[in-house]
Amino acid sequence: MAADSALLPDANSPYRYRLRTVVLDAGHGGKDRGCAGASAREADVALGIILALGKQIEENLPDVKVVYTRKTNVFVELDERAAIANRNHADLFISVHCNAGPSAGHGTEVWTMGLHKTTANLGVAQRENSVILQEKNYQTRYNGFDPNSPQSHIMFSLFQSAYITNSLRFAQRVERQLRTSVKRPSRGVKQAGFIVLWKSTMPSVLIEAGFLTNPTEERYLNDKANQSYMAAGIYRAFREYKRELEGG
Repeated sequence: MAADSALLPDANSPYRYRLRTVVLDAGHGGKDRGCAGASAREADVALGIILALGKQIEENLPDVKVVYTRKTNVFVELDERAAIANRNHADLFISVHCNAGPSAGHGTEVWTMGLHKTTANLGVAQRENSVILQEKNYQTRYNGFDPNSPQSHIMFSLFQSAYITNSLRFAQRVERQLRTSVKRPSRGVKQAGFIVLWKSTMPSVLIEAGFLTNPTEERYLNDKANQSYMAAGIYRAFREYKRELEGG
C-alpha cells in the first residue's frame, strides 16, 4: 500500500515503489440514484466517467491493475466499496460523484479525507454519507455513525492521516488537470469526512464532477464525449502522480 511514510524513490533502485493497483468507484447506483438534474442522474454520470477513466488507464498503462467497485447500475454499500479497495491492496482509490445545490452552483471539487472547516463542506459530506440510510443495519455497520450529526463527521478528522500527503498530492493534480486541460471551472481541493474515504486504507480522493442541479452543467455532464474528456483529465493526473511516486 502507498503509505505517505515512503519517500519518493530512486528511479534506479531495483526496490523502488510501483503503483500497481487502482480502484475506481462510481458513486451511488441501483436503488440509490444520487442527486439529479432534469434528466441526468448522478449514478449514471459517475459510472460513465469511471468507465472511461478505467479504459484509458487499461489501454495506456498496462502495468496497472484496474478494479471497479461497480461497472453496472447496481447498489454497493459504502463500506463495501472501501473493502474492495482494501482486499485488492490498492495503491489509490478514486471515487467520482456529482454535486447538488443552487441552480447557479457550478464547477468541480476534489475532496480528500479531513476535518470539514465550513458548513458547506459538512453539507457535501452529509449528502454523500446519507447513502447509508438505505443500507440494512447501518448503525451497527458504521459503529453508530449518524450522517445527520456534525459530531459524527468531526470524529473522522483523524482517520486517513497516514495517507493525507499523497491524497492531497493526487487531488491537486486532478484539480489542475480539470481546470487547465479540460477547462472546467474549479471550486478547489477540499477536505471533509466521507465514509467511503474513511474506510479505505490507501491514498483516496472523491471527485465532484459538477452540479447536476445547474442546467448548463447537467447538459455538459450528461454528454458521453464530455464524460470521456473529464476522464482524460483525471487520467493525466493519475499518470503524473504515478510517475512522480515511481521516480520516473
